[in-house]
Amino acid sequence: MQGVLTGFAVIAVVIGVGYVIGRQGYLGEHGREVLTKLAFHVASPALLFTTLAKADLSVIFSSRLLVTAMSTAAAAGVFVAVGVVRGWGIGRTTIGALCSSYVNSGNLGIPIAVYVLGDASLVAPVLLFQIIALTPIALTILDLSGKGKKGPLWLRLLTPLRNPIAVGSLAGVAVAATGLRVPDPVMDPLTLIGNMSVPAVLLAFGISLCGSTMPGRGADRNPVLLSVALKAVGQPVAAWALAVGVFGLHGHQLLDVVVTSALPAAQNLYTYASRYRVAEGLARDSILLSTVLSVPVLVVVAALLG
Repeated sequence: MQGVLTGFAVIAVVIGVGYVIGRQGYLGEHGREVLTKLAFHVASPALLFTTLAKADLSVIFSSRLLVTAMSTAAAAGVFVAVGVVRGWGIGRTTIGALCSSYVNSGNLGIPIAVYVLGDASLVAPVLLFQIIALTPIALTILDLSGKGKKGPLWLRLLTPLRNPIAVGSLAGVAVAATGLRVPDPVMDPLTLIGNMSVPAVLLAFGISLCGSTMPGRGADRNPVLLSVALKAVGQPVAAWALAVGVFGLHGHQLLDVVVTSALPAAQNLYTYASRYRVAEGLARDSILLSTVLSVPVLVVVAALLG
């Protein structure tokens, strides 16, 4: 219980600071855009590299990861199917699918893993899956679906290698896989830069709330409500069903996968939406509502399975 409340309190405070900054105009009219670009092009790639370079890649073969991957695919697949039928477009459908399934495994998942599950490393499988597989795939789709000249086919196939998020992730995996040790004079500056990622994302998100309408209204009402329902209820239910019915998990293992699946949509999804200038309102509202709803969901999960 304490871990859930602590994790959300930290996020709420930083977002609130961002809101005050936006209201007072301390960073000027382009403050949110600058923070978003800083996080996307510089801080987040550094954070992903330093995290993955020291990661134990053996966790990608665990049953927990399979549950995470399958429940993620289930939640995202439902949104994609509805988006195709309703004609929401590739960009909006991609962002909505991410908001339905991409959990906040970093700045919220880690404190919750420590206080609720007793081990911060338990979020590693979902963290690795999202930044190694899910993020590059989604950003490649957004890159290729963007407006303007696409260029030759060979250049389009290299799109993941031109995305800073994907480059940082793949470089970190390469270092971990080869067992290389990055010298401290190189790793320390990257770690310092990477530490800016989460605060920059949360501050930019807080600034974006200034002047915005109540979440779940307007043109994005239906996509927002669908993504929030899938994220807050659909994905953890799918994870529970898969863990029990397919993999036979129980006890702490069952609690681990359901808690991580019940985490809300990650704040960096708003960074992606802002970077590609697509479905920004959908991302903002989905993150906000899923974060609010995940509090009672996580409390219930911890009470029933803990």
